[in-house]
Amino acid sequence: MLSPSFTRRIRRAILLPALAIVAAGCDEVGSTWSGAGPAPPVDLQVWYYAQAVNLQWELHSGWDGEAFRVYAKRTTDRDYYLVAEVSNCRDGLCSYSDINLSPGRSYEYYVASFDTRSGSETASDFAVEVFVPQPVAPPAPGSIDAVPLDNAIFLTWDDLARSADDFAFYRVYLEGGDGQVVFLGETDSEGFLDLLVENGSTYGYFVTSVDDLGHESGGSALAEGTPRPDFHGEFIYAFEDRPALSGFRFQEAEATDPIVPGASGDRHFRMEVDSEGWWLVPGPGVEVHGEAFATTALRCGPAADAGCTDLRFAPGGGYHQGDLAMTPGYSYVLRVPASGGQWNYGVIRVTHVGFAQDGAIALFDWAFQLQPGNPALSTVGERSAR
Repeated sequence: MLSPSFTRRIRRAILLPALAIVAAGCDEVGSTWSGAGPAPPVDLQVWYYAQAVNLQWELHSGWDGEAFRVYAKRTTDRDYYLVAEVSNCRDGLCSYSDINLSPGRSYEYYVASFDTRSGSETASDFAVEVFVPQPVAPPAPGSIDAVPLDNAIFLTWDDLARSADDFAFYRVYLEGGDGQVVFLGETDSEGFLDLLVENGSTYGYFVTSVDDLGHESGGSALAEGTPRPDFHGEFIYAFEDRPALSGFRFQEAEATDPIVPGASGDRHFRMEVDSEGWWLVPGPGVEVHGEAFATTALRCGPAADAGCTDLRFAPGGGYHQGDLAMTPGYSYVLRVPASGGQWNYGVIRVTHVGFAQDGAIALFDWAFQLQPGNPALSTVGERSAR
């Protein structure tokens, strides 16, 4: 319990439940301490955030290595009680967070420097009252998509959380296969680009929303994505005109040329041209889906137009080894034999067909899924709920 003389040193400052800051006390940081006992803590600041009351104060210039004691009480209580002893100050600042709180109640705090040799204390110039609100978080995002790119995944989700007046930002998490959760970052928009991924591996994500007092919602549904090579502006010649540049093989890296001879046994397809048009001809063991899909882009990523249309999954059936006409504005799905009797799926989107000075050509974009058996070509959406 405080002594009468000590009680008179305490002034009360009221903090609203936000990041309000209390003004500095009478003793400046740079002044000389000439009073009895240890030099007091200076510029005490107290605020509520994320279900904790946070205290911070500065070291007086007369500080001589003393520890500090944090005192608190509910405003309905008569006496203060010792909450903690703090000695780990850095760069002239000390701090403490109190999480032993009851929502819907107000608390008062002050800090005192403590001389272990004499047992004397010197309090801060005032106590601070802070209200602890009920921890009501904004709604969690309701839907989330993971758009695989080349060595990147773009996450996008709905704006349901913005229905809360106190919404502030989102937190993005990565969930590993072993259940380990890794915090990736924060954003105030409904999108996040993860550049710390590798092609051919699957990653799972969820997102939470946070209000302006740090109250965090539960997680969104889980979205999974598998980044894969994604290349644009490839061109190929007709087998009849330049056979050495008429074949194509999906590659794992941009440094490897995907154009191979049209007669190569490891080609995934080659292009042929006749009087009826341009033709995609699958290579040995490779199958093409019998339907070409009308699309506006190979994949609809972060900057895509609202009407963007891509091919998100390889169909489960309908493949054959026959030729297929190549038409600009359409995407074609091929499946390539992989180990264990599985398939690797790839997609090309034809952008132009025509002629160069030395023969017929086709221009196209392409992507290849490195993970055997995974049909994801653009986006893998919600797989399971949290």
